[in-house]
Amino acid sequence: MRPHALITNDDSIHSAFLHCLVKAISREYTVSVAAPATEQSWIGRAISRRKEVEVVKNSEYFDANIEAWAVNGTPTDCVNIALGHLTSKPVDIVLSGINIGYNTTETLILSSGTIAGAIEGAQWGLPAIAFSKYVPIELFNDIHSANGRTDGIFAKSLECAGQRALHLTNKIIKHPPSNGKVVNINFPYKTYRDSKIEMTIPAKICLGNLYKKTSPGKFTFHYSEGAIIDSNYQTDRAALERGSISQSLLDFSQIADTNYATQ
Repeated sequence: MRPHALITNDDSIHSAFLHCLVKAISREYTVSVAAPATEQSWIGRAISRRKEVEVVKNSEYFDANIEAWAVNGTPTDCVNIALGHLTSKPVDIVLSGINIGYNTTETLILSSGTIAGAIEGAQWGLPAIAFSKYVPIELFNDIHSANGRTDGIFAKSLECAGQRALHLTNKIIKHPPSNGKVVNINFPYKTYRDSKIEMTIPAKICLGNLYKKTSPGKFTFHYSEGAIIDSNYQTDRAALERGSISQSLLDFSQIADTNYATQ
């Protein structure tokens, strides 16, 4: 019997990067999709506590054998509602992505809706993987505005990322991490069938000022690449710069430290 994968993201159900992951995973898995109706990037682990969340069946982008829902909420909402109410059979693994852009460094990981979708799966005791793909700055705006649709060399690289995602999912579902841990995968700009996989740790980065003043008393978000504040060879960002696939294990299983006490 095929294992059952629940797939979400934070770029919305319209994202071609999501469709790439679904296409690859559905070759060997039964797939259900619960993804945000609109983009939810940088939302972290937000939960829609103060609004009614609408869920609509969506088959526009997927084969008839894939159950899919557009959720008017966050990635965490998507996974929670899907696991609690929507899926017609038990889920074996939760996958989130492929995100348009990397989710590296401690700061970006804690802000990422893609990571949050995987965290929610891990909180239900399921193996959970977040997939993201580095997009060069000069390509990002065009790819983002096209909902991830791209062509040429980058499209081939994205297809390879989907194939590697299937391979990694197969490995991780056979040997999953312990409860509460999330596997964070970042694909480099040029991803190949034989791209090296490196075990990494999240880089430490200072993003600094993320807002620009637009008028008196008003500010809008303005992304900054920030500054790396360590030089560890095995960080996720360093691995991507070497053209490797970065694989980090994010541990949310021991948030409370019983040995810590204030004086």
